[in-house]
Amino acid sequence: MRFFIGMFTSRKLETYANKLKEDISDAVIGKWVEPQNLHITLQFIGEIEEDKRIDILYNLEEISNLFGPFNVAYTGLGAFPNTNKPRILWIGISKGTNQLKSLANKIIKANIKSNIHSDSKPFYPHVSICRINELISNKIYPALRRNKETFFMEEEINKIALVKSSLTSVGPVYTIVQEFYLKGEAQ
Repeated sequence: MRFFIGMFTSRKLETYANKLKEDISDAVIGKWVEPQNLHITLQFIGEIEEDKRIDILYNLEEISNLFGPFNVAYTGLGAFPNTNKPRILWIGISKGTNQLKSLANKIIKANIKSNIHSDSKPFYPHVSICRINELISNKIYPALRRNKETFFMEEEINKIALVKSSLTSVGPVYTIVQEFYLKGEAQ
């Protein structure tokens, strides 16, 4: 079983993700993220033992008492590793990035103290919407340019979760192990 720490988006973002999918799905062969799986990953952990899971839950409880709810604005369509060679399409985050980075940094540091390490990729706030296997049309490039600065919506982030990710033949199945409401002061 693999785990990550993050938060799921509201169902409202699904509408915008579906519009983007309709616009460019004929330009790519890939796996679109299921609407209920749209999320922001704060830390990817991977496989861990049971006792480490308990440490993570303790760390998240502590951190949730330090951070208060905050708003994020979903803005722009982008790609990893870059828009010239898109492999992962994502919706960006403009407002709330400092709070997300601070929250992710606090989580990563707490978990390192508990001897829980993750991949070394720097944290970049985003919501993945498609993993591209192959480009079958150049139609994706105008869509990326057209939506580079598009404002989609704003919502409040008020909880974080430890999430189990089970890989299946039809895609990942995410199960919330435990959620923690942000009960601290606004950052």
